[in-house]
Amino acid sequence: MKLLLPTELAEAIRTHAQEEYPHECCGALLGREEGEQRFVAQVIRLANERTEERERRFFVSPEQVLRVERQASREGLLLLGFYHSHPDHPAIPSEYDRQHALPWYSYLIVSVRQGIPAEIRSWRLREDRSQFDEETLFQQEPSP
Repeated sequence: MKLLLPTELAEAIRTHAQEEYPHECCGALLGREEGEQRFVAQVIRLANERTEERERRFFVSPEQVLRVERQASREGLLLLGFYHSHPDHPAIPSEYDRQHALPWYSYLIVSVRQGIPAEIRSWRLREDRSQFDEETLFQQEPSP
């Protein structure tokens, strides 16, 4: 699967991650899926509702998920997945991430090193929930 992320949306995610540092930020990815490609059309900031260990964990309530699913539906889009940051850790899913993820969704992770956003990578959980596989991520400039 390929995930196409416009550069301006990648920058919005990086900015969110930098603003929330040293805590994890989180948000939703809305867009379209065509065959083996996903196109992110919009990112929505979500509140990290985790009350403890916010430097290493995030939590999105079912109410927030329902709200963004409804918004996506109104706009003719799909909830493709979620993004979050890893402060001072690589953009690789943790065991906690695996335990709380669902198959089908894309999970985009941005690494933030000493307050500076670094790499962004995208992952999908296998159907048997055993592990993540990395998605090919293309950051693209908007069409003229």
